Amino acid sequence: MELRRQFELPEEDRAFLEEYGYWWETVIDGSYWILLHAFSTMHIGYNHETVTAAIRIESGYPKAALDMVYFYPTLSRKDGSPIAATQATQAIDGKTFQRWSRHYTGENPWVIGEHNLGTHIWTIEGWLMREFQK
Repeated sequence: MELRRQFELPEEDRAFLEEYGYWWETVIDGSYWILLHAFSTMHIGYNHETVTAAIRIESGYPKAALDMVYFYPTLSRKDGSPIAATQATQAIDGKTFQRWSRHYTGENPWVIGEHNLGTHIWTIEGWLMREFQK
């Protein structure tokens, strides 16, 4: 697979992705997107073990917070329990991604100079695991 690099990431983010071992692309499709291929769903309770995770790079990043995550194919729980705030979709790179509406809050804010793409990916992994801790 030839991985596209349609825009440049900060060196810190590129180094994180290379060290973490993701197959990743930067794609411009209306917005700037990072596509993480073969992204682990972190739990056997999902209908897919791996997906493509998309993260929109917000204008002004890294000072501007990253927000949410988008998955292709759509994730569901094998036990049939619904996953809250995942009903919206987003067309990215010719596919329909499922939006997980998850956000930083006043109690858990985006901290400029501390948070980056790597910490956002760790946060996404936490969202995936916490779905089964309810």
